[in-house]
Amino acid sequence: MKLEGIHHITAITGDAPRNLDFYSRVLGLRLVKKTVNQDDPTVYHLFYADEKGSPGADLTFFEYPGAAPGRPGAGMVHRVVWRVGSEEALAFWAERLGEEGVATETLDTGLRFRDPEGLEHELVASGRDDDPLIADHPEVPADMALQGFDAVRAYSADPSASRHLLEDGLGFAPAGDDAWEARGDQRGGVIAYDEPPAERGRPGGGTVHHVAWASTMDDHPAWRDRARQGGAQPTEVIDRFWFRSIYFREPSGVLFEIASMGPGFDADEDPEHLGEKLVLPPRFEPLRERIEATLTPLGDPRE
Repeated sequence: MKLEGIHHITAITGDAPRNLDFYSRVLGLRLVKKTVNQDDPTVYHLFYADEKGSPGADLTFFEYPGAAPGRPGAGMVHRVVWRVGSEEALAFWAERLGEEGVATETLDTGLRFRDPEGLEHELVASGRDDDPLIADHPEVPADMALQGFDAVRAYSADPSASRHLLEDGLGFAPAGDDAWEARGDQRGGVIAYDEPPAERGRPGGGTVHHVAWASTMDDHPAWRDRARQGGAQPTEVIDRFWFRSIYFREPSGVLFEIASMGPGFDADEDPEHLGEKLVLPPRFEPLRERIEATLTPLGDPRE
């Protein structure tokens, strides 16, 4: 069994309209599912991805309106690393983000910036041959678009403590200093660890809630046993309707999910119309009127 890189990354926002504008209009991602947090259906769960809503390009947000800004610390992901196709793409994004008033930092590794709530991103011209996962956008040429996830970076005071679970339990391979890669037949993704800041982390707006790793549908139930054998304490398999989920914390404290690559976001929507309306898993449909009354109104960003 092999994990197929990063499935999705979930973060927190306190302002869904601003979040939607930044990720769909500025970064050029497609809103592929507008739904609710299935553990707290009073708040949005927004999914941004490539044109098809593919695992590997899926950045999601829980909206807690007015949430105070968070601060990443030990045991938390602090940076999302995306792939782009070339150095020219890095220059394109430096210019585009600058025109939007977003401060950028050009480094040897790529281009770094933060979203309006402080969530840190980095774009890298990685040179990997994984299929590019891109969204259509009138202002972002296809060869300049974000191509999916390359890595996440997390804070840990002792990355070696995670080695056994990552390598022996989950099949990650070493990928440099304090970094490990999950690579399957289709895609790969890396988790790398950095020395944590002195201040304790605080969940809130602009922080990452968890990172999910992708499993085939057939292998998904067996990953629970693999995680447990590696020393983790996984949840039962949870049916999220569009995918299935297993959650556990790895030894550095980062919340991991293993998510299945299916059934997919087109299970209940036409692929041409993903994200245009509020979609609820069947068990929440009887609560639709009550749920809609609690949510911040959001339009279709492609209208």
